[in-house]
Amino acid sequence: MSNILRKQFLTHVGQTSPSPLMIEVARAEGSFFYTPEGKRYYDLVAGVSVNNVGHANPRIIEAVQRQAADYMHVMVYGEMVERPQVQYATRLAELLPGDLESVYFVNSGAEAIEGAMKLAKRYTARTELISMRRAYHGSTQGAMSLMGEPEGEEWKEAFRPLLPNVRAIDFNDFEQLNLITERTAGIIMEPVQGEAGVRLPDPEWLEALRLRCDQTGALLIFDEIQTGMGRTGALFAMQKYGILPDIVCLAKAFGGGMPLGAFIARKEVMDTLQSNPVLGHITTFGGHPVCCAAGLALLEYLIDNHVVEEVEQKGALYEELLKDHPQVVEIRRCGLLLAVELGSSEKMYRMMELFKENGILSDWFLYCDTAFRISPPLTISEEEIRDSARIIRECLDRL
Repeated sequence: MSNILRKQFLTHVGQTSPSPLMIEVARAEGSFFYTPEGKRYYDLVAGVSVNNVGHANPRIIEAVQRQAADYMHVMVYGEMVERPQVQYATRLAELLPGDLESVYFVNSGAEAIEGAMKLAKRYTARTELISMRRAYHGSTQGAMSLMGEPEGEEWKEAFRPLLPNVRAIDFNDFEQLNLITERTAGIIMEPVQGEAGVRLPDPEWLEALRLRCDQTGALLIFDEIQTGMGRTGALFAMQKYGILPDIVCLAKAFGGGMPLGAFIARKEVMDTLQSNPVLGHITTFGGHPVCCAAGLALLEYLIDNHVVEEVEQKGALYEELLKDHPQVVEIRRCGLLLAVELGSSEKMYRMMELFKENGILSDWFLYCDTAFRISPPLTISEEEIRDSARIIRECLDRL
């Protein structure tokens, strides 16, 4: 990377931390990306579970190019009949369980969460929202209100006041389900907690949660932004665990690498945004036709190539190849979403340095800096899994 480009990046591109990775990307293909000098990196983050069918997937590229040539943005979302939106929404309704049939397209995961929060309040005429401790739902002010702890949370303190009437309960805690009452509009949760370091739900707790929502009239909202589109070994994690939410939020892989999100509900629930007031939720670029074309191409690729059916086997192979290393304390896994626990933040940060040197892109978790992430494209091959695991073990040897 030239000194000029480096300076321009640090000066003119808004930064999220004082220590960006500073790896220049020249191109990406399949499970890899490459620097201008030709250094190859295994992408074991996949854009944080975005690139589920690999970089530069020809089917997605073709869909993007074809739609861009036909038309891009025409009118604010929801006014014009745009074929990519209609086709994608219809296909999703066919594949989602139950009567989750009304799809509201937005631009990102955080926007999907914001829309779901508004929808829960509007439908129930209640104001209280409940989230889970160590949850991550986005960085907009509403989504941030649901993060982690209701008080004393380092990411939140500098931005208060945030939303009122928000409380957090503990994931998998049966007793705290009693805090869900007739005052609660919605319970927003990840079916598998991602940024907590891949924490899996107790299936019996999920069933009890669904029952408690039914008893109180609160809406159950699943944040499947990271778990959706095949990451857990089912197209949606709700199918893996057999629990039907009232609203589901999708993004990340949902757009096939393009910026796209959605919140999805029963039509009778979604229809409450149409009146009192009219235009209760609006977006300019939500459901951009090029993004919807890319997302539909991703979905059809997953189905046509039976990608999701291979996810569990691939995740299990990573676990088998790494679990016996003496530096590995534990591996928490759901499909091809793995947290490799080292038991020490110092070891984890050292692993990031070793990974960068040796051609691996990984990262840690916002609420777990003692484990590193493995969430590659779902299309990664067995040979690539074995080779990347070999490099990981070599890095572990140097801790």
